[in-house]
Amino acid sequence: MSKQFIAVAFLVTASFAASGAVTVQKVAWKGWKNCYRVSNGDIELIVTSDVGPRIMRFGFVGGQNLFKEFSDQLGGTGEAKFQLRGGHRVWKAPEDPIATWAPDNVPVEIQITADGLIAREPVEPLTHLQKELAVRMGSSGTVVTVTNQITNKGLFPLEFSTWALTMMAPGGRAITGFPPRGRHPINLQATNPLVMWAYTDLSDSRLKFTKKYLILRQDPNNHEAEKVGLFNTNTWVAYVLNNEAFVKQYRADTSKTYPDFGCSFETFTNNEFLEIETLGFLTKVQPGQSISHLEQWSLHKSIAIPALTDSELDRVILPLLR
Repeated sequence: MSKQFIAVAFLVTASFAASGAVTVQKVAWKGWKNCYRVSNGDIELIVTSDVGPRIMRFGFVGGQNLFKEFSDQLGGTGEAKFQLRGGHRVWKAPEDPIATWAPDNVPVEIQITADGLIAREPVEPLTHLQKELAVRMGSSGTVVTVTNQITNKGLFPLEFSTWALTMMAPGGRAITGFPPRGRHPINLQATNPLVMWAYTDLSDSRLKFTKKYLILRQDPNNHEAEKVGLFNTNTWVAYVLNNEAFVKQYRADTSKTYPDFGCSFETFTNNEFLEIETLGFLTKVQPGQSISHLEQWSLHKSIAIPALTDSELDRVILPLLR
C-alpha cells in the first residue's frame, strides 16, 4: 500500500460533530488504535480503520455488543490470510475459496459524512475489487442504514453480487420470515426457494420451522456447521440475544437472478457464532463499475418470546419491522 493512501486514511481529527445528535469520534478499541465510534446517544457502532472495512460493534450505548468478537484476532493487522475477527463485512458472491476469502488485513480510508462515515479498502491485489461500507445513523432512535458496495477495479467484466455478512454473538436465535403463506388450491404457484448446502441437516435441533418462520439457534456446544437459505422480496431477520434484538431488512427484486439457487438471505451457525447474510442480485460488473445494496438495521429492547409459534412471533417480531 502506498504511503499516500495511509496518510489519507488518517487525515481526520479526534472527534467530529455530525448533523443532529450524531457524533463520530476517533477511539482506541480492543487493541486497534484507529477506530471510529458513531453514536447518537442511544446506540453506538465501532468501525476500525486498521483493517477492513469492518463494523466491529453495534449495540445500545453502554450495552452488550450483539456482534461476535474473536478475541484472539482483535487488534491484529497485516496477516497473510483472511481473519474472521467478527462483526460485519461485505463479500463477493457466489463464494469461492480464493477470491471470496481475499484478506482484508490492511488499513482502510475513513471518510466522515454528515450522519456517519464511509470505510473504503484499497484495491485488493488478488481480486482487483474494492469494498466499502457506508454507515448512516439517525439523529435519535436505533435505526442505521448500511450500504454494502463493491467496485470492479480490474480490466475485465466480472459477474458477482454483493454479500453482506453479520456475525452475531453466541447464544441467541435468528428468526426470519417466509413470503406470505396461502392455501391450496387457491395458491398453486411456487413462492420461494428453500436452499440447502451439502452439510445442511434439516433434522438439526438448532433449526425450527413454523408455517411462517424459520428459526436457527446458536449453540456453543454444537460444533457442526449448519446453513440454510431462502428468497423473500421483503428479506428480514431478527437476532434475539439476552432480551435484545438486532434486526436487519433488505428489499430484494423478483425480476433478478440471485446466487446460490436464488437466495436473498442465508444463515449459518457453528459452535462459535451465528451469521445472518443478505445477498444482492448477480450483475455483470464492468471495469470501474460499482454495485451495492442497502440494509436497514435497528435495535430493540425488552424482547421476550415465550413460545416459538406463529402467533407469538407475529406478536413480538412483526412490530419490529414497521
